[in-house]
Amino acid sequence: MCGRTSCHLPKDVLARACAYRDRQGRQRLPEWKDPDKYCPSYNKSPQSSSPVLLSRLHFEKDADSSERIIAPMRWGLVPSWFKESDPSKLKFNTSNCRSDTIMEKRSFKVPLGKGRRCVVLADGFYEWQRCQVNSQRQPYFIYFPQAKTEESGSVGAVDDPEHWEKVWDNWRLLTMAGIFDCWESPEGGDLLYSYTIITVDSCKSLNDIHPRMPAILDGEEEVSKWLDFGEVSTQEALKLIHPTENITFHPVSCVVNNTRNNTPECLAPLNLLLKKELKASGSSQKMMQWLATKSPKKEEPKTPPKAESDVPQWSSQFLQKSPLPTKRGSAGLLERWLKQEKEEEPEAKRPHNQ
Repeated sequence: MCGRTSCHLPKDVLARACAYRDRQGRQRLPEWKDPDKYCPSYNKSPQSSSPVLLSRLHFEKDADSSERIIAPMRWGLVPSWFKESDPSKLKFNTSNCRSDTIMEKRSFKVPLGKGRRCVVLADGFYEWQRCQVNSQRQPYFIYFPQAKTEESGSVGAVDDPEHWEKVWDNWRLLTMAGIFDCWESPEGGDLLYSYTIITVDSCKSLNDIHPRMPAILDGEEEVSKWLDFGEVSTQEALKLIHPTENITFHPVSCVVNNTRNNTPECLAPLNLLLKKELKASGSSQKMMQWLATKSPKKEEPKTPPKAESDVPQWSSQFLQKSPLPTKRGSAGLLERWLKQEKEEEPEAKRPHNQ
């Protein structure tokens, strides 16, 4: 399943991260619809507003269906046929939609048949692994593997529109397949756009954390086909809905458990937060650098240590090189180990809680 995400980029940077080529091969940026409704956050939950990509044809009758719009939408689909005046009175959960029953449930089948396909944008999503020994759960942040680039060290240039092609340092936003609908209250008022995230069986690498995962569109071609309902039929689009192994993850602090917490600590690698002796991989350094340079409210960034490797290794590094002979399911052992190291750590070196 997918019940918590992060999407913290400012709206202009988010648009640059979603650069694409239209049907004529021209490089474009998607246009914002209702940008004032977008609220960046490291900790988004259902019923909050999140940015999605969709075809311009949904809003303009004669538009090219390959052109894109970014619009904030409510997470949790409210069907167009819902008769109550309060969307919160919907008696079933529509934040996720199972791929195997998508054509059986009216709430999802009807908008899908109308071509109301969207791509949900996020830095990544959170999932909790339940410990078999006790009731505690270890949160993980899950995202696309990242590639090291020469531009990824630039600081401050992100605010310069003239350099947007060079500025986006190849931190790939997670692109999840979704369905949206448009609901109008019986009492009138503004239209409410809302969406659901399609889920599939987890890939092999995530199965020990959770049996379900979002349907991830891996690459520009898959994103284009999913969005272009004018040229790609529903049957063809649904062939894109399947698990992907092109994913990585790392453990994060339990700070993310509370949806009121909205800080970079929510998605920062846990072993770095606790200053472990474990050396940071190239990808973990990239995450910390990215947080320092892309946060809407940031302190003066510190120069990260030199990377030992440019290959993303967070998930395998954490699970295989831990001082304890742990398995992924041993969240309880991990927590006890972390607690022990924290107690033994000199007070001056302990991280300050926000």
